[in-house]
This record gives sequence, C-alpha cells and structure tokens, in this order.
Amino acid sequence: MDGLDRVDLLPEPSDRRILSAIDPSTAGYQDEWRAEVTGWAPRYATPIPKVRRTRVIASNITIFAIMSVVLLLVWQSGFLFIELPSPTSEWAFEATEIRQLQDEGLNGQGVRVCIVDTGFSPIHSSFEGVEIVFKDMVGDSKVPVDYGTIGHGTMMAGLLISQSHQIGIAPNVTLAVVAALSDNGDGENSGDESVVADAITWCHQDFEADIISLSLGGQQKLANQREGASVTAARMAVDSGIFVVAAAGNDGGADDDGMVSAPANVARVITVGATTVTGQLWSNSSAGSQLTATETPRQNPNLKPEVVSPGHMVISTGDNGEWYSSSGTSVSTVFVSGALALILQAHPELKPNQDSNGSCIDSVKIALMNSAQQNEFASTHDNHWGYGELKSQLWLQEISNSEQC
Repeated sequence: MDGLDRVDLLPEPSDRRILSAIDPSTAGYQDEWRAEVTGWAPRYATPIPKVRRTRVIASNITIFAIMSVVLLLVWQSGFLFIELPSPTSEWAFEATEIRQLQDEGLNGQGVRVCIVDTGFSPIHSSFEGVEIVFKDMVGDSKVPVDYGTIGHGTMMAGLLISQSHQIGIAPNVTLAVVAALSDNGDGENSGDESVVADAITWCHQDFEADIISLSLGGQQKLANQREGASVTAARMAVDSGIFVVAAAGNDGGADDDGMVSAPANVARVITVGATTVTGQLWSNSSAGSQLTATETPRQNPNLKPEVVSPGHMVISTGDNGEWYSSSGTSVSTVFVSGALALILQAHPELKPNQDSNGSCIDSVKIALMNSAQQNEFASTHDNHWGYGELKSQLWLQEISNSEQC
C-alpha cells in the first residue's frame, strides 16, 4: 500500500467493489467522467399515457334503453374503448424547420450517422424495416441491445430514424449505434471515458461516419495538464472533416460550473443547449465559457455553446415499444445532428473524404452562426443561448449561398 499514496482509486462502473488505481497525470484521465451522463435530464423519462374516449349516455329512459342495447353489442364486439394515438412532439420538428426540409424531399439518404450512447433496442413498431450497424463496447452482444436506464440510446435513435407515428428527423440515414454507456445500478447512465473515446474512434475509423452524435459528456477538469481521451478522439475526428455534435450538459442554474461538457468543449465540435416548447431556455441547459483550458479566448464560429434546440419534454421511442418524453441537451443534440444530415444530403460535397482537414466544418459552422435565430439574449452570442435557436431551413440556405470549402 505504500506505493498507492500518489494514485487515485476509482470504483469500476460494473462493480463498485473493484477499485482501479489511476495515475492522475496519465493522459486521458478525468476523475469525474464516471458521473451521470450530462446529456440527459436528471430525472426519469415519463411514459405517455394512452387516452381513452369517454361514453355519453342519454337521460331519457327510452333512449337509455336503446343505448343500453347498443352499448352491450359494442361491448361484446370489443370496440367500446378506442385507443387514441400517443401524443407527438411535432412542435419541436416545426420549430427547428425540420419538416420544411423534409417537404423539400430531404430524408438523410446517403449520409452516415454514428450515435454513441447506451445502445439500441429494435423492439419498437417505429423501427420496422430499419437496419442499423451495432457495436457493443459494454458487453459482447452481436445483436442490438440497450444497456441504459429507460432505453436512452433507443430514444435518441428514435428521434432520428422513427419510421411511423412521429417520423424521425432523418429517417433514411445509414445509422450506427455504439453501446458505450450503461445503467450503473443507481438509475444513472454512465461509463468510462476511455470506452467513450474508443467508441468515437470506431465511428471515425471503422464506420467512417459523416456525423458523430454524442448525447453525453463528462465534466471538464481544468487542473489536468493533458486533455481527456474523449476530447482527443473528438478532436481527431473533426480535424479529419467528420462533424461531431455534442450535448452542452445539464448542470445549468445556480450550480452551473460555467463550462460545457467534454468533449463538447472541442472548438470544431457543434455544442448544443436546450429550449422548451415555449421557446425559452431550459433551466438546466449548461452555460459555456469563452476561454479554453489554457485561458485562450475562443473565436467565432466556435463560441460555446453554438446553438440551442428543443430539449424539454420531447417524445420519442422508449423501452418495451412505448413512447416516452424526456428532457435534456441529449435530445437537443439529435435535432442538430439530424438537421445536419439533411443538409449533407443536399450538399454531399461537404461530407468528409480522405483529403478533408476540417475546413468544411468551419464553413458549415459559420453558416450555423449566421442562420441561428437570435433574440434579446443572443444578439451576437450568449453563454447560454449560443448564437441562437436552430433554424434548419435558414441554415441550409446560408450554406447554399456561401462559398464552398
């Protein structure tokens, strides 16, 4: 034990009785990365109840008798109660102008998106006919599985590729889902940063993604002299021209540390905050600092966060074939990833290739900065609102009217 006085001991996510000795100076070490995923709201998602129609019975005794016979026949037929469809969050698709782009014939066809999350469960009517590429870094499953609390990864995938009821943002993308996080036994989805970094690298090098969507994040540790493994992996991806979209985090409010999550802090990553159905900032959406870890001022178009989009009580596909509502910058992230997939379908020249160096990301982010809907809080840039709210149609128009990278 004498040699352990200069190391930290971290419990393993799978069994907290097992401790790992960690050298704090080791590259990739972040001692608070095994916290609850900051891309999800700090509460359980709420199931959407199915509504039943009510019956009206006339008071007149003659009509009552007739109705009684009719009701008896209907009861025996099994059609007395009619289940209405589950509610949707169409407001979010309309607010972000997603449906307008879909009306122009865009559906994500030909664009490769990789989601790093808790995995994916295909057992939902909205995934009928869908094929995804699945990579398991939590266990060794060869078939898609979701290791998360209330199917977090499945909810994020459903926002993107749902084929029915609430049509996804980019339902025809080629989708890969990497299981890198899991329920830690306390109702929280967490994981080791090195596993998340490996997942990002797999999306980059093995799947050859155009977009990597990260509804997750860890706490920045400014005291570390070296950046964490997830930050390194994200930086390598964007410098290769791959778009990375990441959640700003859910520690907004009085306890906000003033920094977005990692790897959302990487300059070229598109960092996303959350808004509500009324267009207000979601109270838990994290603020960003405009100084890097080395105290260097950030520059446009990479001020943090860059954009906000719907992330409060948004409905999506959940466990056991049900529909759930959830809140968090996790949700907001998928709206931006999906909108970007539609834009890359319209402008395939922006997709990464073997000669990409990140310049196309810079062009797309300038267009995002210029197209985001500004308000009194974000006339230029605000630490919470970013450059403003996501407006997908305006974003596409701005790209179409700008010089290509």
